[in-house]
This record gives sequence, C-alpha cells and structure tokens, in this order.
Amino acid sequence: MSEYTDRDAAGVSVGIVSKQFFTFARPPEEIVLESGARLGPVTVAYETYGQLSPQRDNVVVLLHALSGDCHVAGYHSQHDLKPGWWESMVGPGKGIDTDKYFVVCSSILGSCGGTTGPCENNPASGRPYGLDFPVVTVGDMVMVQQALLEHLGITRVLAVIGGSLGGMQALEWSVRYPDRVASVVALATTMRHSALAIAFNEIARQAIMADPNWRQGHYYGGPKPDTGLAVARMIGHVTYLSDEAMRRKFGRRLQEKKDFSFQFATDFQVESYLRHQGDKFVARFDANSFLYVTKAADYFDLERRGGAASAVESLAAAQARFLVVSFSSDWLYPTYQSKELVRALKKNSLDVSFCEIKADCGHDAFLIPNERLSRLIANFLERVQREISA
Repeated sequence: MSEYTDRDAAGVSVGIVSKQFFTFARPPEEIVLESGARLGPVTVAYETYGQLSPQRDNVVVLLHALSGDCHVAGYHSQHDLKPGWWESMVGPGKGIDTDKYFVVCSSILGSCGGTTGPCENNPASGRPYGLDFPVVTVGDMVMVQQALLEHLGITRVLAVIGGSLGGMQALEWSVRYPDRVASVVALATTMRHSALAIAFNEIARQAIMADPNWRQGHYYGGPKPDTGLAVARMIGHVTYLSDEAMRRKFGRRLQEKKDFSFQFATDFQVESYLRHQGDKFVARFDANSFLYVTKAADYFDLERRGGAASAVESLAAAQARFLVVSFSSDWLYPTYQSKELVRALKKNSLDVSFCEIKADCGHDAFLIPNERLSRLIANFLERVQREISA
C-alpha cells in the first residue's frame, strides 16, 4: 500500500511506496497457458496506490508497456531519486487521482520486474528458467493479473488503462473478462502488430541471440549478452521517437568535437544518445525477458482472437466504455490503427470516445507529461464512475 508523505504545492507524488508479492498456482494446480504448457508456481510483483473504497468500486488497473514494471508512481525510499514510470499521471490531483481511485499495477508475466519470468528460478532445477520458460501471450499476462485481483478481493474494476503493449492488455481484458471491466483506456496501441512492428522486434531479438554471451538463454551466473541487449534497445528506442523529435533534439550535431573522427567512433550526438540508452537498459532489464515480451506482443491479434473472422467479431463480447487515444507522430502504431479499433468497437454499438493528440515526440508521447491527456483520462474516469453509480 502507499504511504503518503506530505504533498508539495503541486501534489506531485504519492510518496513512499513498496513492492508486494503474491504467489499462486502451486503444483499440482499450475496455470495452463495458451500454448498448452503448464506453469507454476507463479509469483506476481505489484504495487498499489490510494485507498480501496468500502464498495470496492474505485479500482483502476494500470498495465505497463514492454520495458515497464509495477513501479508506476512514487519512490521506494527517501533516497530513491527516480520515481515510477508514470509519475506525471498518477497521484493526488493528477489525471489518475489517487485521492479518488485505488490503483493497481503488476509486473507482467515473462518480464523481469519481479513476476515469474525466464530470469527467475525454476523450482524444478533451482536455476533460472532461461529458455525453459514457456512462451507466453498477452492473454496469459491478463489471466495472471486477474488472479491477483481475485487475491485482493476485487471482482470488478472501474477501468483498465494501458499504453502500447499495456494497451493490448487492456483490450484483452475487455474481451476475456467483459463483465469485470467497466471501462478501457487504450493509448498508443494496436489490435495487431503490423509487419513493420514485427520486423523491428525480430531484428532486436536477433541482436540478442547473436551475442556470444547469450548461450541459448543460459547466461545466468556468467557474462550476460549486454552488447546484444543494448543494440536491441537502440533499435526499439528509435521506433519510439519521431523524425521531428530527433531532428529537434539532435539534428546532425557532433558529440563534443568539431569535425569527424574518420574512425568508427561516436561522432554524432544521436549516436551517443542511443548508446547511452542501450547502456541504461542493460543495467535494469533481462535479455531473455526482452525476447519473451516482444514475442508476446507479436502474437497478439485481436482480429483473429479465438478463431474469430474479424476484429468486430472478437470485440463482440466487450461491454466496457472505451477511450482510445493516438498520437499524431506515432509511426510505430499510427493513428489509422486506432481508428480501425474505434470502427470495430462502434460496429458493436459500444460507447467509444476517440482523440488524436498532436504531439511531435513519437510513440513515447503517452509517457511524457501532457496536460490534455491528463484531462482526457480524468474526465473519462469521472464520467464512467458517475454513470455506473447512477
């Protein structure tokens, strides 16, 4: 639970928070994944913010993107210098107001944020799973999230909110557990990866697997495939930006020099920036987890979910109200993909609001402080809560 500290004038933080853990699916009651594989026990890392109402009707579930985890807002200690990944959105008086809502976020299955994944120990061997970990899907991730909510005594949520891969999870929630979701906020996301998105993910995975330290995924206890993972991050990071953002931030400016080195050194500022991003990522993320999470994103296909013939058919089970938001400079999941989602929802006569926000910073725009996005989400949540309470 959150431990509130005194707010500053802007009410900028929920204060000191702690990561919690829930373990379930102990053998012989393992969960069955979409692949047919069985997995257990499963441990889920999660954080919560705000207070659960007596009626348990103010729950907002946040769903993180590829490189995120359950640490959404606040700080883990008084000496912690880095807040959660959506500090600008989650907190007292913010877009997702923790004075009003009980916010839950868990690290996804297969990642490296404390929830069971390839870098965690396999109880059968006492060593990290590595590639012995089964391939998981977005549906598997959502199934585990639902198990956590049941553990917390929550049977219905006011909203599920996510961007990018988190948006895919939010859409999966709407059709997998339609009677448990009052509303969905899907940000900078898609119903299925394009060939372009799959291609970038495959290039990134190949960078990891080509690193001699990868050793077929069994590198734990020895040198890690840091070079491959750093390159994978550099590839991915380019897709999160935009041409305009990179032109404005870097242009063709040189990095601390007046002329070219005429060597294969870091000449340009953008080169230095990408190497820095790669180095930072290596320090906090697991290479195998990157493989598993990107593959889950590639497999997600709401248009063919469960053998459906179209997205309209897949979404027929949904009952929630929807807020769909795209960003004008997002070329990874362009606005036309959000509009396809909106059309499919409307063909099912669902309550849908859509907004394209003009932003020149690319796919990552949903993570960057944006007053318009904050107002959109705040107003949407207030409307949903008002309507279901009427």
